[in-house]
Formats: sequence, C-alpha cells, structure tokens
Amino acid sequence: MKNVLIISASPRKGGNSDTLCDEFAKGAKESGNSVEKIFLKDKNINYCTGCGYCNTVDYTACSQKDDMSDILDKMVNADVIVMATPVYFYTMNAIMKNFIDRCCARYTKIKNKEFYFIATAADVREQMLQRTFDGFEGFLDCLDGAVERARIYAVGVWEKGEILNTKSMKQAYDIGLNV
Repeated sequence: MKNVLIISASPRKGGNSDTLCDEFAKGAKESGNSVEKIFLKDKNINYCTGCGYCNTVDYTACSQKDDMSDILDKMVNADVIVMATPVYFYTMNAIMKNFIDRCCARYTKIKNKEFYFIATAADVREQMLQRTFDGFEGFLDCLDGAVERARIYAVGVWEKGEILNTKSMKQAYDIGLNV
C-alpha cells in the first residue's frame, strides 16, 4: 500500500483537471492505496515573499503561517504525489505555480517520491502542453530521488464536464489503479 497525495490546482471543484484527480483517486483506492486529495483553492496559501527565512534562519520552515506547512508535511510523508493543473496560456495556472514556489521551505525533505502529472487544456494539440510539463520537470529537478511515472495530456476540454467522455478519464483511472 502506498500513501498517495493528490494536489488539485483547479479553480473549480468538479472542473476538468479536478475530475481527473477524482478518477485517479478512484483507481488508486481500488488497488488498496491510501489516498488524500488537496483542493488548493480551498487553502490559504500566500505567495512566497523571498524573505529568505527558509534558507537563513530555519531550513525547514517558512516565516508565513498559512496552510502550506501542513501540505508540505503531507508531501514529505507521501510515497506518490499527483499534481494536476488546467493550462492557461500554455502553462500551469497561478494556483499551481504559487504552490510550487511555496515548496521552497521543505523541498530538500521531499525525497524519493513518485510523481504523476495531469494537465487539461482547451487546445487540441498535446504538444502545446509541453511548457506546462517543462515547469513540472523543473520542480522535480530540485527534488532528490524524484521519479516521474506518468503524464496525462487531456486536450480539447474547455467547459466544465467536457472531460467526462474522453480517453483521459480511463487513462487517469488506469494509472491510479497501477500506482
């Protein structure tokens, strides 16, 4: 059994990327894993201020007292981390980017994790999501022992619910089932 943490950066509960998170979770739970999903929009996560506290005063903490500390604890304790974002202007949305930036305080403790990435976009061309995945790769380059296991390119979805009749739904479930 693995401890699976799903990070949803969708601004809409039940939005396309959030729905894929739920489908991934369904598969992962059915195969006996422990699964928790965090809906970032419901969390209080301030922007990184660049104050330097985490790299000069306390190498394991942030000066800001918000929900990020608890989420970082969960990331450190997870075996598997799933990160999902809608794609805006061919890159991850601000919710996800802010979240990644705030990992600074504990990123050296997020070691030896398996990562899965989900991106949804209105554009129908998978290659147009590459910049989003490049951003995720940059994050992983900073983490010791991080291994990317799979990506889901969910294209051609704009309106809420358009994801429901796509191959991405089965893909998310199947990947979750085989975590």
